[in-house]
Amino acid sequence: MQLSFPIAEEPDAQTLEKGRLLFAGETAFVKGVVAMDGLPAPDRLEVCFAGRSNVGKSTLINALTGMKALARASNTPGRTQEINFFTAGDQHYLVDLPGYGYANAPVPVVEKWQRLLKQYLSGRQTLRRAFLLIDARHGVKKVDEEIMALLDSSALTFQTVLTKADKVKEVEREKVLNQVRQALSKHPAAFPEIVVTSSEKGWGIPTLRAIIATLE
Repeated sequence: MQLSFPIAEEPDAQTLEKGRLLFAGETAFVKGVVAMDGLPAPDRLEVCFAGRSNVGKSTLINALTGMKALARASNTPGRTQEINFFTAGDQHYLVDLPGYGYANAPVPVVEKWQRLLKQYLSGRQTLRRAFLLIDARHGVKKVDEEIMALLDSSALTFQTVLTKADKVKEVEREKVLNQVRQALSKHPAAFPEIVVTSSEKGWGIPTLRAIIATLE
């Protein structure tokens, strides 16, 4: 019996090279957006990174690009309050979404983030895939289920990326993976492969680069 939501296998050498070349090109911060009318022109293929506050979105973007200070990582959850756009080469945008599910922000601010997030996910025609980051130490939480439901309703394919995989032992990681698989099985927009990563150790980074580079 084939395992549902298997771990993505490392691509072949040619595909890995395509990913390497994409992220070997120039990468730069474009702008932080707080309203839909501030979005850059939809003239590039784009992917976005979503996840609970402090799940490691900024750190993952830095690992993908090989630029330690490109995306602002912070130990303070909820710091990213804008949709942050970065170029990757001359044909891609990487988009760092505001962290969700963190209560240490005024209610009107959180509601504004949520409205903007919904508008962006459902209305951006050049957006090809969302990468939903799940912390390997914690698995899927209620707020993750909420963003999955939002992605379902936006009809946007999302692929789960397990972050900080080096922080848990293999036995515990398998337990978390099984919990994640069970959660994903309820969501029609979920892409049927999981990418296991560690930004610190470099695990899964070449695979994720290749996935982004081969989206059309």
